[in-house]
Amino acid sequence: MTDSPLPRGARLAGGVFAAALGVVLLLVVLGAAWIGIRGALAYGHLSAAQQTASTVRASLADPAAAGDAIASLAADTSAAHALTSDPVWQLAEGLPWVGPQLAAVGSVAETLDAVANTALRPLSDVAASFQLDALRPQGGRLDLAPLEEISGPATTAADALSAAAASVSAIDRTALVPPVGEAVDQVDELLDEAAVATDALARATQLIPSMLGADGPRNYLVLFQNNAEWRSLGGIPGAMALIHTEGGALSLTAQESSSDYPRYDESVLPLDDEILTIYGDRPGRWIQNVTQVPDFAVSAALAREMWAREHGGQQVDGVIALDPVALSYLLEATGPITLRTGDVLTDETAVPLLLNDVYARYTRPADQDAFFAMAAAEVFAKLSGGEVDPTTFVAALTRSGDEDRLLLWSAHEDEQRLLTDTTLSAGLPLSNDETSRFGVYVNDGTGSKMDFYQNVVTSLTWDSCTADASGAATGDAVLTVTIVNTAPADAANLPGYVTGDGAFGVPAGITRTVGYLYLPEGFDLVDATMSDGSGFGGGTHDGRRVVSFTTDLAPGASATVTITAHASNPVGPTLEAVTTPTLTPPTVVAAVCGDS
Repeated sequence: MTDSPLPRGARLAGGVFAAALGVVLLLVVLGAAWIGIRGALAYGHLSAAQQTASTVRASLADPAAAGDAIASLAADTSAAHALTSDPVWQLAEGLPWVGPQLAAVGSVAETLDAVANTALRPLSDVAASFQLDALRPQGGRLDLAPLEEISGPATTAADALSAAAASVSAIDRTALVPPVGEAVDQVDELLDEAAVATDALARATQLIPSMLGADGPRNYLVLFQNNAEWRSLGGIPGAMALIHTEGGALSLTAQESSSDYPRYDESVLPLDDEILTIYGDRPGRWIQNVTQVPDFAVSAALAREMWAREHGGQQVDGVIALDPVALSYLLEATGPITLRTGDVLTDETAVPLLLNDVYARYTRPADQDAFFAMAAAEVFAKLSGGEVDPTTFVAALTRSGDEDRLLLWSAHEDEQRLLTDTTLSAGLPLSNDETSRFGVYVNDGTGSKMDFYQNVVTSLTWDSCTADASGAATGDAVLTVTIVNTAPADAANLPGYVTGDGAFGVPAGITRTVGYLYLPEGFDLVDATMSDGSGFGGGTHDGRRVVSFTTDLAPGASATVTITAHASNPVGPTLEAVTTPTLTPPTVVAAVCGDS
């Protein structure tokens, strides 16, 4: 017996269904092929754009050089956006599993295209005529017009890049396969870096013209910090100068020494109770101590008031601080400078000459001050005279700012707002969702120049930590700070001005260091130990727990402080430390929760 055939209608319906299914499968295959081909092409353009973005970020220090790179970037991002925004691609973004991958790629392409074509292209157009030689003073005057012309487009680009960085950062990575997630992370990092660079450019083009007297004459107090005698922000302000600016012209109108300033009977400005608890009133009574508080806004205001008291009430428009290490970076741009004494200042000789050799040569502080004044005047003359390589000069300023060796505070509120949260402002350590920042600040307690021989090594680890779904961490962080005295065994025989000669009760050759360790907001102190068994002080400063200590070290000796701090609420998983800029780049070992 055989099976009965299906009725003709049923066979027809089955055929139609099979044909329809075949069409659907064909469309799916074609759609997949379409998406695959376009995705591969888009990947190529995005990869090229990623490489070009690195060039753009690096060339923003020279806006004219960024033009070609930005044009290339825009071409690739436009192509990638077009390939990932057609109806087939958009429809596929709603599919399970593959949809989030396509949506992430499409979002990245769209964001990069918007940045390149609506933000960076206008900057590129105006920057095409900008040359770094415009930053070279001619006859003591800087032409401000090119900076003023580029300011608007730079600000537009900075705002757009900030928004783009936030957009890519908000992409949910949980549904992404590792290759796509890692690619999004890389673009996220690049956008963050580019946002920082364009933000710095925008702020600079807004600040520099006004600071150089575009809107009227200005006066700036310059503090030269001496890293051979530590203070939290670098070193004591051993020498000062007044720089006058007007219409782009710069002139050095006064030079002084810290020895010209008296000890004030009380702080020249009111200090809040938190600062008084930790530091006492010393920062407000001696100009050598204004940089003891690791917040340059406080330091600068105190220095400004001290200047006013000694100069008939003259209120300067801002305060700048830099150290001999920053000066050595600038000397890379000027080349060697021969002083009237026959000494040659170079990027290699400046630090040992200014912070050590001069004390062996001149025993009278007045002679030392005269040498410093001469060196400062010679460097200023070369810089203001335009005898400088602009590219190297910009790089030197950038490096100095990154290492907290160049600080700036403005008495003009609109300008100070632009400086806030930049490295130039040197405020208290700032934490965010990604990073928890400690502060490690050291100060000389000997009244000497012995810190020329001292080093600081800082390390951070998570003793225990748990990261939540967003990556934020809770747990115990450990901060370890080691101070090493590398002075020669016979350091007691060094010149009295170097050793302090026992003026503050510390025997010659011994170094006394007073440290202030700032915990990030959201961390509580669990434990503190000192290798020499000494105790601790401290307090609270703007929501941060502060631990202070004092240690005396003989030549060749070292001391280690270990702090354990607990975060019970989620904090940034990366541990970093902001440290006092000493003679050598700080040694800091950071940590990330979850890293082995």
